[in-house]
Amino acid sequence: MWKTVSAAAAIILVAVGFAGSMGASMVLDATNTTEFCTSCHSMQWNEAEWMDSVHFKNVSGVRASCADCHVPQSLGPKLGAKLIAARDVWGELMGTIDTAEKFEAHRWHMASRVWDRMKANDSRECQSCHTYDAMDMEEQDRSARKKHHKAPMRGKTCIECHKGVAHKMPRRPVAAKD
Repeated sequence: MWKTVSAAAAIILVAVGFAGSMGASMVLDATNTTEFCTSCHSMQWNEAEWMDSVHFKNVSGVRASCADCHVPQSLGPKLGAKLIAARDVWGELMGTIDTAEKFEAHRWHMASRVWDRMKANDSRECQSCHTYDAMDMEEQDRSARKKHHKAPMRGKTCIECHKGVAHKMPRRPVAAKD
């Protein structure tokens, strides 16, 4: 009898674990959509900037969504990014960034956190789409070709040169040290 109860308990635990992981996966996928990301009032300004950028409309027709740039693909870093994103949701709920003026007042610090994270992880999310090996250096202007050729050898990462590509560059506060 105990064998039957143990087997039934094991089957139930496996089923609950499977359902839980599927549910968590569905939540992660749903919160990775641009529609979800821009549903907060404060992110609508970011959406408008993105729609004016080459990450939205370009000659190749490839579009990068919010998650492509801001959410890592592997699970551990993805969960970390979700926890960090909760800070923006909290700021929206608490009224810290709920108006354009308040958002602009905090933009430098928010952008700096993203830039620091991207520099620390070697612009991992950029490189999920852009790789030096796939670049047609001959089609780039001379300056870009020279910089892209030397960047890997110098340990440079994408964000060091490409700040303000998808969103406007924030104004640096007078007291900011960066």
